[in-house]
Amino acid sequence: MTAKRRDSSPVSETIVRRFFRFLLTAFYLIAGIAHIQSPAGFMAITPDWVPFPQQVVFLTGIAEIAGAIGLLIPPRLVPHIRYAAGIGLALYALCVYPANINHAVNNIAIGGETASWAYHGPRLLFQPVFIWWALIAGGVTNWPFRHRSSAL
Repeated sequence: MTAKRRDSSPVSETIVRRFFRFLLTAFYLIAGIAHIQSPAGFMAITPDWVPFPQQVVFLTGIAEIAGAIGLLIPPRLVPHIRYAAGIGLALYALCVYPANINHAVNNIAIGGETASWAYHGPRLLFQPVFIWWALIAGGVTNWPFRHRSSAL
């Protein structure tokens, strides 16, 4: 007999999933603070076509912090907040992808240092994983994992 789940989230909460949700939360919290405290590097990689880059970098920092906090709030306290945070962080990761591409293609130096393709290649390839990870952490999707059956 299987235990009844405590919430209606489509993603079961396991220790491993909780660990990875907290890890993603820490990543976005640290990145959000960095966007606000040290915006110069982020502004350097922002494509020229982005209007008001200073404000955009600041707001992306706020978005990262808000999303990180949203992932921490239990669904029983505020229904759907974790779900919304997962969608928000996935959309955020999609929207900042052009800055990562700009950084790589134009070999933009940050702090006087340029990064090699040993950094840029994996970073660009990992961006879809960040999108998926946010969706898993927010309980938006369970793909590619199977849903647990309640039948014996």
